[in-house]
Amino acid sequence: MGEFLRVLTDNHQIFVDGFQTTVQLFLIAAVGSLVLGTLLGAMRVSPVPALRAFGATYVNLIRNTPLTLVFAFLVFAVPKLDVNIDYFNSACIALIAYTSAFICEVVRSGVNTVATGQAEAARALGMTFAQVLTLIVLPQALRAMVPPLMSVLIAMLKNTTIAAGFSVVEAGAIPAYMSERGEPQFAVLTWIVIGFLILILPLVALQRFLERKWAVAR
Repeated sequence: MGEFLRVLTDNHQIFVDGFQTTVQLFLIAAVGSLVLGTLLGAMRVSPVPALRAFGATYVNLIRNTPLTLVFAFLVFAVPKLDVNIDYFNSACIALIAYTSAFICEVVRSGVNTVATGQAEAARALGMTFAQVLTLIVLPQALRAMVPPLMSVLIAMLKNTTIAAGFSVVEAGAIPAYMSERGEPQFAVLTWIVIGFLILILPLVALQRFLERKWAVAR
């Protein structure tokens, strides 16, 4: 037990720095993916065929592409186009691009839970598509959307560890640093698991709270 605690106390700054970067990645990517995912979801239900086609193409392409390849494209391929993006920003863009495809489907599914008569009545009053979506449909769809949105964000938090393979010093990179110091990997990995549990469990609790509060009557 003393050896187990020593791994944390002797290397606490590495753990703090790693998880701090993980939290930064998560917060930036969460906001970005929610915005982009909602826009893509609006495209998927848009009356404009070109927008629907673009949204469907993006979702099908990204969802069927491994996240590691999305990272690799941004880190290795984009610089070949004379576009300079550092590793951290590349990781943020990769997570946003990938996660937004899943959020898009959550938004689309949530919109489909709202009775079509609501939108038809709003259009009959002369409201535009954007007004119908933002003022009528999305507020009603929110109850159905929040629980699966939380699940997507929790998955994204765990996906941040992929950034470690692309020179981003976050929680997933800690084992490599600890290995160089000769620290026992079992203890290192256990502390990383505990760190992620500390980050994820509040999100799970929030998800369950919202599920109970905003349960959709069937």
